[in-house]
Amino acid sequence: MIKDNQKYFNRLHLLMDALVVAVSYIFAWYLKFDSPFSDISPEIGVLTMQTYFELLYFIVPGYIILYYYFNLYTPKRATVHKYEIINIIQANTVGIILLMAGWYFIKQIDVSRTMMGLFYIINIIFTTIFRSVLRALLQFFRKKGYNLKYILLVGYSRAAEEYILRINANPQWGYVVRGILDDSVPRGTVYKGVKVIGSIGNLHYILPQNKLDEIAITLSLDNYDRLEYIVDMCEKSGVHTKFIPDYNSLFPSRPYTEDLMGLAVVNIRYVPLTNTLNWVVKRAVDIVVSLIGLVVFSPIMLICAIAVKCSSKGPAIFKQERIGLHNKPFEMYKFRTMEVQKPGAEKKGWTTKDDPRVTKVGRLLRKTSMDELPQLFNILKGDMSVVGPRPERPQFVEKFKEEIPRYMVKHQVRPGLTGWAQINGYRGDTSIKRRIEHDIFYIENWTLSFDIKIMFLTIFKGLINKNAY
Repeated sequence: MIKDNQKYFNRLHLLMDALVVAVSYIFAWYLKFDSPFSDISPEIGVLTMQTYFELLYFIVPGYIILYYYFNLYTPKRATVHKYEIINIIQANTVGIILLMAGWYFIKQIDVSRTMMGLFYIINIIFTTIFRSVLRALLQFFRKKGYNLKYILLVGYSRAAEEYILRINANPQWGYVVRGILDDSVPRGTVYKGVKVIGSIGNLHYILPQNKLDEIAITLSLDNYDRLEYIVDMCEKSGVHTKFIPDYNSLFPSRPYTEDLMGLAVVNIRYVPLTNTLNWVVKRAVDIVVSLIGLVVFSPIMLICAIAVKCSSKGPAIFKQERIGLHNKPFEMYKFRTMEVQKPGAEKKGWTTKDDPRVTKVGRLLRKTSMDELPQLFNILKGDMSVVGPRPERPQFVEKFKEEIPRYMVKHQVRPGLTGWAQINGYRGDTSIKRRIEHDIFYIENWTLSFDIKIMFLTIFKGLINKNAY
């Protein structure tokens, strides 16, 4: 029903957004001037109630335009709700800035700044509630079998299988896969309830029937020579066409495109820290945190150094070569936790449970992660960061880069004292593959707030670890 009357639904959606903006504005005016909590009467305000309400003629359409600009009217069947909330906050932030700039430009100093602040907060809350309720209602109807979109997949591939898995796992999206067309897979083959119903040539008969909402091209890599022909055929039919590339095995990350004078260039991996501003912010945080850490933990570090020296012969600080940013080696500092070994002996392998090489003091330092404190000097020097993938020894880097897919991606950023993998339990003698998956997730999703979250969680989850031997 909604699908059949989509244009009316879209218009109603827009009108409801306009109503929410107007109600938010009026409610803000009420709280400021006419509520039991207000400190001023509308009769003695500098601007009259009529003047305030006349401003709605400009504010409401202005905010609708902003909502359109911030993609709040694009289809959201398969989008994450938090991104819609972020767009609402961004649109309202730009809106209030433009309003305040407008008042200043026309020299209108009598508009209540308090009221506009209330409008900003209230409108974000009301719009978010309205959008959340609307999203929940649409998902409810889709689960019940209404407002569905019917899709045909062209090409049987890993991309097709992944697409089907996601659709089956999320019925609230309202997608139904009618079948798959493929020339190399036998007709009747079934994957997760979706059947191969014919060859790609059957598109000539299926498309004119106009019973599909979308075509998803999911060709395997070895059939990409037919891509242009299939896209041309689908476009001529007028059916909305999507292309789902079959390259997950090559780079299962978040590729992004650049426009090189009209040529689309696909970047295999998005690394936020290649941005100069992000790099500067992270380095500044590293310097500040390492300096604070050295001051705060200096008494503990002194006690640790004395304990190490008294418990066994050898230096208090142990230096070991690790591989860092851009595959460059550096010397990482730690409190010595093992008996002094012959040159090269420590290269035999990493520490395991009940390793006889570890001293009693060393075992305590490892268990509490206090043996890592000297790495604050590495951070200050620029060899390491507070947060990042843990650095590994050269011999293990050479081993793992051949065995673990995408292992070397971790060297696109500085190694860290703590990291996303460590606070999730992947430390010491644990799965390298899972550790790398977490490291790559961190690298591709870096934000300053993500770093702060990891630092905070390290206090509760990263200092004491059952896998630290």
